[in-house]
Amino acid sequence: MAKQFDSLSDLLTRFIEAQHIFFVGTAGPEGRVNVSPKGMDSLRVLGPNRIAWRNLTGSGNETAGHLAQINRMTLMWCGFEAKPMILRTYGTARTLHPRDADFAELNALFPASPGARQIYDVAIDLVQTSCGFAVPFMDYVGERDVLKDWAEGKGAEGVAEYWETRNQQTIDGAPTFINDSKS
Repeated sequence: MAKQFDSLSDLLTRFIEAQHIFFVGTAGPEGRVNVSPKGMDSLRVLGPNRIAWRNLTGSGNETAGHLAQINRMTLMWCGFEAKPMILRTYGTARTLHPRDADFAELNALFPASPGARQIYDVAIDLVQTSCGFAVPFMDYVGERDVLKDWAEGKGAEGVAEYWETRNQQTIDGAPTFINDSKS
């Protein structure tokens, strides 16, 4: 049975902090819905109704483009290793790019990375738990270094060039505003 809450409790915060992967869901008013797995050391619970998620450079930039159109985001965690539970947070998010004043302060919460593309400052308006009884048991083996190594190999200039050539639009053609501010 699903349960809904206005905010994250200490127990739910500890559950989030124990997970090695989470999923983000966004969508524009039309086009495709994006659900993407996220890992690494990229999320901080900053309070009962606030999460900071640092988005690292990758092949797509759907979240930024979707939030520029409709500001709504769902984050989801699954208990793969122990207690069967699914946790979702629903809310809105402020998109911060490296050019924005508040980016550096929030970026300092995470390990240094030349691939840091955006930080989403998420305001939670609903928390929901459900049983997770159908979620399989899975063992955590470790982090992948591929994305970290790729960004470090590219360096800041190479990552910026990648943004210019690969991260300007969503797969549906919506702008992501990676290199300029929204009009």
